[in-house]
Amino acid sequence: MSECRNSPFCQCGCDDYAPGTADPVTGSPEMFEGHGVMPSGDDFMTSDVIVELVKSSATDADVLWAARVSTLGEVAQTDQYDEDLSKRDRGLINFLMRDRHGTPFEHNSMTFFIQAPIFVFREFQRHRVGWSYNEESGRYKTLGPRFYAPSRERNLVQYGKPGAYQFAEGSDYQHRLVWHELSVTYTQAWESYQRMLTAGVAPEVARLSLPVGVLSSMYATCNARSLMHFLSLRTKDERAAVPSFPQREIEMVAEKMEAEWAKLMPETHDAFNRNGRVAP
Repeated sequence: MSECRNSPFCQCGCDDYAPGTADPVTGSPEMFEGHGVMPSGDDFMTSDVIVELVKSSATDADVLWAARVSTLGEVAQTDQYDEDLSKRDRGLINFLMRDRHGTPFEHNSMTFFIQAPIFVFREFQRHRVGWSYNEESGRYKTLGPRFYAPSRERNLVQYGKPGAYQFAEGSDYQHRLVWHELSVTYTQAWESYQRMLTAGVAPEVARLSLPVGVLSSMYATCNARSLMHFLSLRTKDERAAVPSFPQREIEMVAEKMEAEWAKLMPETHDAFNRNGRVAP
């Protein structure tokens, strides 16, 4: 097995790895020999994303008030709604969702703190209507050192045609290879970034050495209607009338956002699911 110790992704079934690397399947990256002291464990590479609801003004009653102003005028806002809505109230929300009367779902607000790799945020920026973003800036602060790497549960092999891709789990070798290559790449990129900063290079220039796998953070504010549109495209759900094929990493963010929204507006969320997860 001596030759295996020279290959961090051997295919012979042994558990040996090159000196200075971590097991890319079961362990976290450690210090790589010849690269100096690096952060270890989850401080350097993570397979998770963070989503926190930091502020909200969003209830099912907001939808009812907005809808009923068309027939009641200003007195609609004085109506009081219990936490458990009446059958009539639930029916109105379902009617609005089913027939795609969308504007009543806009009179609410949710602000999320999101930490994810930069490539996820680049997909996020495609959603512009009803969204506001403020992201941390590599011009004004030092980024990292935290990078994303897919977990063992993340499918790696893509097949099929554009617009209808399917994914398979991938072999043990492929998972080991991904972790090893990302570990090496991230380590080299971070050291390059640090060398330029130490030499006095402006952060906005030094950051050019960092890959899209580096973690960033932002505040994202939306309303229920814009969030439903986001969820319809960025989640894969058997209840969806229109199929979607999201990249897994942005789907991870979407799933956590949806869980928070469902607590705030359970009847609206239920109507969204019962009507094919199509944004009104």
